[in-house]
Formats: sequence, C-alpha cells, structure tokens
Amino acid sequence: MVVLSCKCEVNEVLRNISTRWKMQILHSIARDTRQFSLLKNAFPSLSDQMLGKRLSELVADQLIEKTIVAEKAPMKIIYTPTVKGMELLQIIDDLHQWGLKW
Repeated sequence: MVVLSCKCEVNEVLRNISTRWKMQILHSIARDTRQFSLLKNAFPSLSDQMLGKRLSELVADQLIEKTIVAEKAPMKIIYTPTVKGMELLQIIDDLHQWGLKW
C-alpha cells in the first residue's frame, strides 16, 4: 500500500500524535480545561515538567494557542485549541467511532 510507505506524511502524523498524553491534553483543552492548574488536576499522574513539555509541543505543532492573560504574579495563561487542533480531534473521533464499529 503506497499510503503507508516509509516517507509517507501519515506515518509522520501518527508518530507525532502518538506521543504520550498529547491527545488527552488536546482533548481536555478543547473541552474547556484551559489552565495549567486545571490540566494538572485532570491528569494527576502527569508531572508538572511533562505537562509543560507536552503543552509546548502542542503549541509548536500549532494545535493549541497559548495566551498570557495576566503577567503579574500569579501569572495566568490559558490554552485554546486552534482550528488545526479541532480538525485533528474530529479525525481522532472518527477513528474512535470506527474502532467501536469494528
């Protein structure tokens, strides 16, 4: 099958989104858990360092946007999904529905 050849973009996407916690965090942000502390509460087994790393990766992947709401202590940052991130979540949901069917 040509689609899954070694240099295929599909393989790159699958490699990128399969990183542990990425899709769970994106999904949580899309469902309105948009601050670091709330995300930390949603994923208690995830370290602060790993959550920060995954959030940075999602920003770099342009799947979420980071907005600084208040710069003075305590700093308030919110994360929002981008159109690209929402489109990806729709594809993930389609895969979920396919998995339930089959």
